[in-house]
Amino acid sequence: MTAAGAGLRLAVGTFTRIPSGTVDTGPASARAALLLAPVAVLPLAALVGLVAGTVELGVPPLVAAGLALAVLAHGSRGMHLDGLADVVDGLGAGWDRERALEVMRRGDVGPMGAAALVLVLLVQAAAVAHLLGEGWRGALVVAALVAASRAACARQCTVGTPPAAGSRLGRAFVGSVPPAAAWLLQSAVALLVVAACWPLVASLGLEGQELARALVVAALAVGLGAQAAVLLRDRATRVLGGVNGDVLGGGVEIALATSLVVMTVAT
Repeated sequence: MTAAGAGLRLAVGTFTRIPSGTVDTGPASARAALLLAPVAVLPLAALVGLVAGTVELGVPPLVAAGLALAVLAHGSRGMHLDGLADVVDGLGAGWDRERALEVMRRGDVGPMGAAALVLVLLVQAAAVAHLLGEGWRGALVVAALVAASRAACARQCTVGTPPAAGSRLGRAFVGSVPPAAAWLLQSAVALLVVAACWPLVASLGLEGQELARALVVAALAVGLGAQAAVLLRDRATRVLGGVNGDVLGGGVEIALATSLVVMTVAT
């Protein structure tokens, strides 16, 4: 099997609950998996978009948003939400590096992790509901942002980033992606989001500078989401000594929340 094929299988098994069989976690496969993550989650993103699109059947936008996020959590086995809770608890432990890593490995959710989950999901739901005010056009944008948010992991795993001690996922993925490849991926998914936004901004009747502004903001949403994930990575590197799977999962959720909030400005 080619590195791309092995990487896609690894990405499917890592970023979704879709069975992927035996996977190869070698350096080439890990790098390909991170670069193909948005492709691997396209079926899940499409399902999220379909559920969000139930607003066209009369489902209230906030209800549709909650259902879409529930499908997303189920489709990713809740791993990214779990990672967000664990990394917030670890970074907020307030003791030394060993204590922070121990808190993250325990698997239970402390008050800071619980608050992070509630607040991030609240922000995501509110932003999705706002976009769903435009019906299926908003649902299309939500689906595109779900896929695009997974590209943030490539930015978190660029060459030179150290893995956290004792992290199997960190050893496999972290430090495997050339920076240029991560930026190219971010540019590609930004174009995807801009294309997905076109029906929405067209329905709003935007023209000239207003149209250009909306499309620029759509592209910026992807970049700012990825940058938020990078800031989390840098904070984790200082506190934990490196990046582990929880940091990657938390980065996905932060990237999605940030990009959704920025997208509300475009509409």
